[in-house]
Amino acid sequence: MKQATTIDEVIAILGGIITTEVAAGSNLAFFPILYKKVTERIKEGIAQKEFEDNPRMERLDVIFANRYLAAYFAYKEGEKPSLSWENAFEAAKNQRLLILQHLLLGINAHINLDLGIAVSETVGPQGTLENIHNDFNKINAILASMVDGVQQKIGRVSPFFYLLDKVADGKEDLIATFSINIARDEAWLFANEYHDASDKEAVLSTRDASIGKLALKLSTTKSRILRWAIRFIRWFESKNVAKVADVLSS
Repeated sequence: MKQATTIDEVIAILGGIITTEVAAGSNLAFFPILYKKVTERIKEGIAQKEFEDNPRMERLDVIFANRYLAAYFAYKEGEKPSLSWENAFEAAKNQRLLILQHLLLGINAHINLDLGIAVSETVGPQGTLENIHNDFNKINAILASMVDGVQQKIGRVSPFFYLLDKVADGKEDLIATFSINIARDEAWLFANEYHDASDKEAVLSTRDASIGKLALKLSTTKSRILRWAIRFIRWFESKNVAKVADVLSS
């Protein structure tokens, strides 16, 4: 199981995953493309000293990334990762899901489950979470901006992608209403709960079950109109993983 010790190693391992999954024609290529771009942006921010504690930010980045890497390689080796990641990885087999859904499934597991744990581990058992709160918000702001950029690129391989917002207007559906900001706020609350818990495994297990259920909601929709819209949008989306990967990576 590959684990990184530096941010450069994170970027290199993500690059390897992307190459492997693109060659396999797998939807599992999409999330690491976004994640690699986010990591490269954070590396640039560290070099420019954008964060309150730049060495600490690299530690957080590596600890955070290693949770995804551990889940990915466990899954690929036939082992069971967390439920949140298992549901995300299994959904990659579903060719009816939108490119956006595959991205959101990865974001859901990584932000809603992994980030709070990584923040706690970064400051250590004796550390104070509030000291890292500003940098926590900055890393999420970077992710949000990258997601916005990727959504604009999706239109190049999904000509009717713009219909999703129009059809989903006013609908109570997780696919349409998923918010990085809400995920960030909930991740911070979970970070504090996990950090202060005497039984961290129990807290993690409860959280994983909850986020695993969210993953299932991201793979489905209750709205009949939205369900048909997704089918229509997906029909015209490129099914060529290499082409989609090139666009998302640009």
